[in-house]
Amino acid sequence: MATSPDTPPAATPRRKPSRHRGEGQWAKGHFTPLNGNEQFKKDDDGLNVRTRIETIYSKRGFDSIDPNDLRGRMRWWGLYTQRKPGIDGGKTAVLEPEELDDEYFMLRVRVDGGRLTTEQLRVIGEVSQEFARGTADLTDRQNIQYHWIRIEDVPEIWRRLEAVGLSTTEACGDTPRVILGSPVAGIAENEIIDGSSAIDEIQRRFIGNPDFSNLPRKFKTAISGSPQLDVAHEINDIAFVGVHHPEHGPGFDLWVGGGLSTNPKLGVRLGAWVPLDEVPDVFGGVIGIFRDYGYRRLRTRARLKFLVADWGPEKFRQILEDEYLQRKLTDGPPPEQPTGTWRDHLGVHRQQDGRFYVGFAPRVGRVDGTTLTKIAEVADAHGSGRLRTTAEQKMIVLDVTEDQVESLVSALEALDLRVNPSPFRRGTMACTGIEFCKLAIVETKARGASLIDELERRIPEFDQPITININGCPNACARIQVADIGLKGQLVLDGEGNQVEGYQVHLGGALGLEAGFGRKVRGLKVTATELPDYIERVIRRFEAERADGERFATWAARADEEALK
Repeated sequence: MATSPDTPPAATPRRKPSRHRGEGQWAKGHFTPLNGNEQFKKDDDGLNVRTRIETIYSKRGFDSIDPNDLRGRMRWWGLYTQRKPGIDGGKTAVLEPEELDDEYFMLRVRVDGGRLTTEQLRVIGEVSQEFARGTADLTDRQNIQYHWIRIEDVPEIWRRLEAVGLSTTEACGDTPRVILGSPVAGIAENEIIDGSSAIDEIQRRFIGNPDFSNLPRKFKTAISGSPQLDVAHEINDIAFVGVHHPEHGPGFDLWVGGGLSTNPKLGVRLGAWVPLDEVPDVFGGVIGIFRDYGYRRLRTRARLKFLVADWGPEKFRQILEDEYLQRKLTDGPPPEQPTGTWRDHLGVHRQQDGRFYVGFAPRVGRVDGTTLTKIAEVADAHGSGRLRTTAEQKMIVLDVTEDQVESLVSALEALDLRVNPSPFRRGTMACTGIEFCKLAIVETKARGASLIDELERRIPEFDQPITININGCPNACARIQVADIGLKGQLVLDGEGNQVEGYQVHLGGALGLEAGFGRKVRGLKVTATELPDYIERVIRRFEAERADGERFATWAARADEEALK
């Protein structure tokens, strides 16, 4: 039937328009909806909790702490509640936070650039002994962590640390965390450029600054002028890597967007060369982009790496130049292939001034307050009073005269701190694990220490570089994806069908200019009790099959799956 000109055509069904929620990017006006973390940060800046800790919580005790302070803002001052003893890994994901919380805290001390004096280390050790049941761990972020801290003691701990120039400010939280720096900055003979002054200026301008204390997530920084690429620059949110520009001389290559956890991404070069005195300004531009354009709607997509992945390096550099620096950056070269097979500076090495530095290894970063005070005493007796922590859970004594080297090495060895450790002690790292961490599923520190001893006993002749990184959960605090052998804690079934502690295995990860993530072998999971047998088996196969000069990561990438089981 024909229709008249006045009859409207049949309507085409149309979808109801949906309201675009955005990704919580402030620069685009997306201030809502807020997740819980964004809400408590909006309600009160995390830096403000210090006053409540000092005036209320430390006087009235644990039960007086507001929940949003307890599990949120107190991180801005380096405080995390620790795991209640006796809760097994199977309950980690099912219990409520208040069921996992103990009435004690982990407290993280910032050690920016890894730089310590013997006076500072002595105070750290004394605080450990008096307030932390002797606990102290060297982390792979160059920090030192305590456990068993009572809220009543926190103001006094701050007073003692700050009296010697140490701080816990923004050691945790959605903030600019500790700045990694080369542990041999300013002293190494082969250094390209010393970034220490940039670290100092970034600390002065940005740490504890309310303009940058509400970021979408944590923000990790690395600055190193060492040709050994010794600060894991590939997995930081921002990294400045020492390079020689053919026209302008020494400076830094700029990287952004690295990070691990459950969605790992390697940082990308922006192709920009940054002179030393401009590093703080460029840092400010990048952290400003993160604050303003970072994704705040979902915590799982809030790290800078997701924004960099979506934008790409070209757009990121353009926004940095046009909106934040108001000038163009200088194009520059990439870093050269790293020197040496290890990046941890262990052993005895000559400094620029003819003196020596001596690097040593505890087991998996686990030390204690008594040991730290003894290290301070030994360093005082043999050096100038300067030490450094590393990004590999190790430590270095600086400024040792040649006639004191042998005596220092003997004194450290007497403390079970190895200057020339086996590859297993040298290359094994572990996160905090289920002993204290509320996110962990399995034990890590004690298992890593016993694994070192077992492998040294079983394969004493092994002399190749090997990294074995042990993590208690999927969050990769111990960098499992970039280890030769990365072990991600999870519950697995043993041969009798029982659920026990175990690990998913990542093989052949690496950092350096050939950085990459380890491969996961289909179906390969190892129980904790099987771990020494498994690693011995894989290492012996590597030794049998490796080509001349071939490293573990290269072999693992090409090996047949059966050889990796």
